[in-house]
Amino acid sequence: MEKQNPAIRVHGLRKSYQQLPVLEGVDFEVAAGSIFALLGSNGAGKTTTVRILATLLQPDDGTASVNGFDVVSQPAQVRESISLTGQFAAVDEILTGRENLVMIAKLRQVPNPRRVADDLLERFGLTDAAGRRVAAYSGGMRRRLDIAMSLIGDPPVIFLDEPTTGLDPEARIEVWQVVKNLATSGTTVLLTTQYLEEAEKLADRIAILHRGTIIVSGTLAELRKLLPSAKAEYVERQPTLEEIFLAIVGRDKTAESSQGGQR
Repeated sequence: MEKQNPAIRVHGLRKSYQQLPVLEGVDFEVAAGSIFALLGSNGAGKTTTVRILATLLQPDDGTASVNGFDVVSQPAQVRESISLTGQFAAVDEILTGRENLVMIAKLRQVPNPRRVADDLLERFGLTDAAGRRVAAYSGGMRRRLDIAMSLIGDPPVIFLDEPTTGLDPEARIEVWQVVKNLATSGTTVLLTTQYLEEAEKLADRIAILHRGTIIVSGTLAELRKLLPSAKAEYVERQPTLEEIFLAIVGRDKTAESSQGGQR
């Protein structure tokens, strides 16, 4: 069987702001139809990576392609292939859920915008709230609507930049289910997160980004092999992703805090 090309390919990616290096040679690949988690603390370079892949920022060096298109030389084709959902839901609170979806469908010149809106409302469990103003939605409902809006036009690749920031545990679980469903339907998902449990629950593969470099990458099972199993009363226990992360990255936050906030 012929090997499928990765949906996202990043090699030697570098980016600095003035004299401050943010990315220092980032390398990873994301298989089509999979969920890939870019895990790291605030300031690790996660958002900078996503902004480069979304053609919102130019890299200083290295190469990156999305859906087979180079982010520097073919930005228009990349933009047609992706959707980006940021850390906060980009929805119009004055409009209803259906009106938000219809508006985006019209802007993207999608045929039958009302039918598209109704299909997405049903898919994301928002049909009963379709006629309500978004201002009355819960945090989880807003985020589900935001992700639904990003899927209009059926982009093969979606970037979710810390999609559960500020959500309560119940809303976070709602979003997790939505992300799982995206991958099941064939959408490639690149998820950035600082929540260890989120990466552990969702991702097919996890890359830990620390001080601008991918220091380890693999499946959860592969990462677990980096640490010995803990044994208590002769019962073997696999290390959690939190234990792996802390063992690899360490607890030293001094250098990171000096770099400022989220990049």
